[in-house]
Amino acid sequence: MSSDSSAAERTSGFAYAFAAYVAWGGFPLYWKQLAHVPPVALVSHRVVWSFLFVAGLLTLQRRWPETLRVLRNKRALAALLLTTTLISVNWGLYIWAVNSGRVMEGSLGYYINPLANIVLARLFLGERLRGLQVGAVALAALGVLNLAVGMGQVPWVALALAGTFSLYGLVRKLAPVESLTGLAVETGLAAPVGLGVLLLGSWEQPVLGATPRDTLLLVGSGVATALPLLWFALAARRIRYSTLGIIQYVAPTLQLALAVLVYGEAFTSRHAITFACLWTAVALYAFDGLWKARVPAPAPARQGT
Repeated sequence: MSSDSSAAERTSGFAYAFAAYVAWGGFPLYWKQLAHVPPVALVSHRVVWSFLFVAGLLTLQRRWPETLRVLRNKRALAALLLTTTLISVNWGLYIWAVNSGRVMEGSLGYYINPLANIVLARLFLGERLRGLQVGAVALAALGVLNLAVGMGQVPWVALALAGTFSLYGLVRKLAPVESLTGLAVETGLAAPVGLGVLLLGSWEQPVLGATPRDTLLLVGSGVATALPLLWFALAARRIRYSTLGIIQYVAPTLQLALAVLVYGEAFTSRHAITFACLWTAVALYAFDGLWKARVPAPAPARQGT
C-alpha cells in the first residue's frame, strides 16, 4: 500500500470515528423522547429496525452472498455471537441509565471506555505508547478516578458500559469480517429475539408505538443505531485502536454537556477537575501525533557496493 493510500485511509478513519462519536454523544436527546417505552422494548426495536436497514443496504449493494459466507465461517460466527451479546447488553443498560436520570453516570462509562481500549490494545494487539501518550493516558485515568471517588460508590453502570463496549470494539477489530456484513449478521442474530420480545409484550403496549410520533422514532432508531456502529467499525479498521480510544472522549463530553446543560444534573468541582484532566489528556495525545507527523522518518541505510 502506498503512503498516499495509507494517509487517505487514516484520514477517512478519523472522519468515521468523529462521526460515530458525535452521534453517540447526542443519543440522550433521542432516547429521552422515548422514556415512556420500557428499555427492553427499545432495545428490541433497535435490533429489528437496524437489521431491516442494513438488509436494505446489502440488497442495494448485492452483498448477500458475502454475508452467507460469514455465516458459514465458524470462527467469524462465534466472534459475532459474542459481539451481538455485548452490544445488546450495552444498548439496554445505556437506555436504562439515560431514562433513569443517570446520563452523567453513563457519560462516566464512556470516559472510562477509551482507557479500557488502550489497555486492551496493549494486552492483545501489542500497541505501544510513546512518552507523551503515556502521560495522556495517566492524566485521563486520574480524572476518571477523581470522578469515581467523588460518587462515593462503585460506579457499576459506568464500569459495565465501558467493559461491554471495549470488548465489543476489540472483538470486531480482530474478527475476519467486513464492517457492513458483520453488522448485518449481528443485528440478524438479535432480530428474532427482539421481534419475539415485542410480540410477547404487545398486550401491554402497541408493537409499533402508541402514537405516530412514537412509531417514527422507534423505526428511526434502526438508522440511528446502525450508522454510528458502521462508522465505528470502519474507523477501527483504519486507525490504531489506542488512537480510536482517545477520539472516543468526544462522545462522553457531549453526553456530560447534555446531562448538565439540558437535563439539569449536578456539575460539581470534581466534575470540573475531571473534565480538565480528560481534555488536557486529549490535547497531549493530539500534540504527540502532530509532532510525530512533522518529524521525517529516518532514511534507510544505504547498501554497500
